[in-house]
Amino acid sequence: MSIRKNIPSTASVAFPSNGHRLLAPAADKNIGPILDLVIEFAPETGKALELASGTGQHIVKLASAKPNLNWQPSDVDQLRIASITSWSNDNNLDNLNPPLLLDATEVGWSYEHNDHNFILLVNLIHLISEAEATTIIHEISIALAPGGRAIIYGPFKKDGKLTSAGDVSFHRSLKEADPEIGYKDDRWMLNQFSERNLALIKIQNMPANNLAFIVERPLV
Repeated sequence: MSIRKNIPSTASVAFPSNGHRLLAPAADKNIGPILDLVIEFAPETGKALELASGTGQHIVKLASAKPNLNWQPSDVDQLRIASITSWSNDNNLDNLNPPLLLDATEVGWSYEHNDHNFILLVNLIHLISEAEATTIIHEISIALAPGGRAIIYGPFKKDGKLTSAGDVSFHRSLKEADPEIGYKDDRWMLNQFSERNLALIKIQNMPANNLAFIVERPLV
């Protein structure tokens, strides 16, 4: 996936901060609930991969909260890679690796980056096409170690419906910018998991009308 240039400005807002560091207000708002979810459902040890890490604000909090997990941030955007590096350097966490330049929508990345005990994806599925989202879920199913878990978080349609005025407006703005992107339906997500033998652990209602899907790769 080349970086999409035509998404609305409201879809991915990050401002310059110190040096190469970027600051996304939305990341500060949602880190609390996401952190609670990761603390509850992620393993205590092993390898953890965050796809589309963005500014790096989340990954330093996650690595602090799960110090025995070895965290690997990643992103497709060089500016965000630089920001992740800046956040990481300032926090000096032994369990946080340098960021990978990784396109999560590219077929085949899981063959090089695999055997993960935990994978996190936040606020990307609505910004890509169904075909790209299908690829990500497929690659996650391969990249997870047996028994590994993934959390996919973001805004979704619920039973085919947009359930708030804000969701209707945001989804419309995405479609106007790029007809291929926009909210995916929760039932569509469940079908994707089922087709790739990912067991659903829980669908968690999150603040601001978001959902989190917690899935697991079976041991056998």
